[in-house]
Amino acid sequence: MGFKKMAQITAALVKELREMTGAGMMDCKKALSEVDGNLDEAVDLLRTKGLSKAAKKSGRVAAEGLVAAISVGTKGALLEINSETDFVSRNEDFQEFVEEVAKIAADKDGVTDEILAANFPGTERNVEEQLTHNIATIGENMSFRRAETLSVSNGVVASYVHSALKPGLGKIGVLVALESTGDADALTALGKQIAMHVAAASPMFLGRDDVEQSVIDKERSFLVQQAEESGRPADIIEKMVDGRIRKYYEEICLLEQTFVIDNETKISKVVENAAKEMGADVKLTGFARYTLGEGIEKKEDDFAAEVAAAVQG
Repeated sequence: MGFKKMAQITAALVKELREMTGAGMMDCKKALSEVDGNLDEAVDLLRTKGLSKAAKKSGRVAAEGLVAAISVGTKGALLEINSETDFVSRNEDFQEFVEEVAKIAADKDGVTDEILAANFPGTERNVEEQLTHNIATIGENMSFRRAETLSVSNGVVASYVHSALKPGLGKIGVLVALESTGDADALTALGKQIAMHVAAASPMFLGRDDVEQSVIDKERSFLVQQAEESGRPADIIEKMVDGRIRKYYEEICLLEQTFVIDNETKISKVVENAAKEMGADVKLTGFARYTLGEGIEKKEDDFAAEVAAAVQG
């Protein structure tokens, strides 16, 4: 009775599989042992196991992660990819993944389906498959949440990330689009300053014409009700409400807001002054702002119960 000779699983083979798949060292060694050292079969085996691991994690709330903001000439991209914990946002593999997907988002004009279907550089996987692969190898649920782009015909789309973990990656990301034939460096500097303002002031709309009438009607109704409680005459109430609506526009519209850097100049005037200095027309055509996890309902766990569950296994 003969014995089948087992293939030798060398450290070099394990290392090669790990580099190909991103799986852990012990998982790679075990997979190679199961398929008698066949590298291609080991890749397939890890991929299959990874998909099943990822499926188990997919129900967990992912509200941490990273926001990316990048500028590529006359185009900029904003992206949010979530993870379960803030710890993962400091993982180099995760950061590199978000950076690469941000570049793809810029190329695909922020269209989610096209981004997810695009080839992920250096692999035979698309972005969606790479995300699933990352879930399996990093060990947390992750999700591609949203992306968008801004572009101009001439000028710049400036990007800014507040408290960046590394260039272009953090928790608040902003894009600002400036249409102009003026000096690109001066436009970029102006755009970055305005983007910093957007990060701090969080405007809802670009200008008055961009505010939906329903938003103003709702605010006016609230202000009228509030003013009526003062018992003042109707004509006085109308003037009071008109004044407060003007103030409301200054709170929610970027062009109406007071520049946080000097705390006295309207953003519209900041742009106008910059145009005079450059000797070229400058128009602020759009902005976008993402805050990590905004609107995601985070699960509030009972820490004591969590510890007790861990102890009980």
